Amino acid sequence: MAATALSLSLYLDLQQQQHIHTHLNPTKGLPFLSSRNPLLSLHKLDRYNLKCSLPSTSSTNSVTPAQYYSLLDDPFRGSRFLTNVELEKLKALESFVYLQELESGSLWIRVMRTEEMDLTVGLLALSFAESIFMSLGYEALLRFFVKQYLIERRAVMPHAVTLVGFYREKGGQRGEELAGTVEVCFDKRGAHASPPTPTPPKNSPYIFNMTVTKQLRRRGIGWHLLKASEELMSQLTSSKEVYLHCRMIDEAPFNMYIKAGYNVVQTDSIFILLTLQRRKHLMCKKLPVFNSFSESDMSLW
Repeated sequence: MAATALSLSLYLDLQQQQHIHTHLNPTKGLPFLSSRNPLLSLHKLDRYNLKCSLPSTSSTNSVTPAQYYSLLDDPFRGSRFLTNVELEKLKALESFVYLQELESGSLWIRVMRTEEMDLTVGLLALSFAESIFMSLGYEALLRFFVKQYLIERRAVMPHAVTLVGFYREKGGQRGEELAGTVEVCFDKRGAHASPPTPTPPKNSPYIFNMTVTKQLRRRGIGWHLLKASEELMSQLTSSKEVYLHCRMIDEAPFNMYIKAGYNVVQTDSIFILLTLQRRKHLMCKKLPVFNSFSESDMSLW
């Protein structure tokens, strides 16, 4: 069966669209990414059992070939003074790794590093172009704006972070490859100034910009990006409610989120269609304590 296509949307209000058109092209505008215009992705996942763990240093080194990475030395983090609490959270982000053995290979998810930004940009740009049937002629321009967005978001760490997943196929000779990415916002300091509607609480954790490499879909990778995000939020935030958006037309992702424990708390008014946007559900889930996950939660995915 063919892999389910990624559903990816950029939500802009009418005023923002006019602003974009002015800066890109006086006659034909192309949406771009900024912290005011979050890119959201939701997609269908396949069935695999879940095992969640936070490994020791030795196990981390055995999975990720790169040496220790310091987020304090990240050139895009900026020179903003960090409080002791922020420093502790930054250290927690540095050491976070989510490991999972899938039926077809191994997956590990951690914070995106500077040298991985271009790979992540390429994945997000291709996924967005695919979702709106954009001509590949715009790919270079889209990559530029996606990279500016990621750099801008990098500066708000540890209040928001981009996670990346790497996959190694069993018996494969290609080595590890970028499998997916997701963005996590922990609190109001990491929140977008103008989030999509219906508006989630700014001080609550929020998941968005999730996408999986096309040739690696239907392996359970997206499910684990979601679970890794939830685990990280449960460690770094006091709020136990997490929010995300799902377009009404995306039936399969909606069913997946329901199975994962998310419930609809609000839905866009039909008048949102006048702004050329798809109607969306705002969904919420109470975060569990991350000791283990029931296999029954994964039985349909």
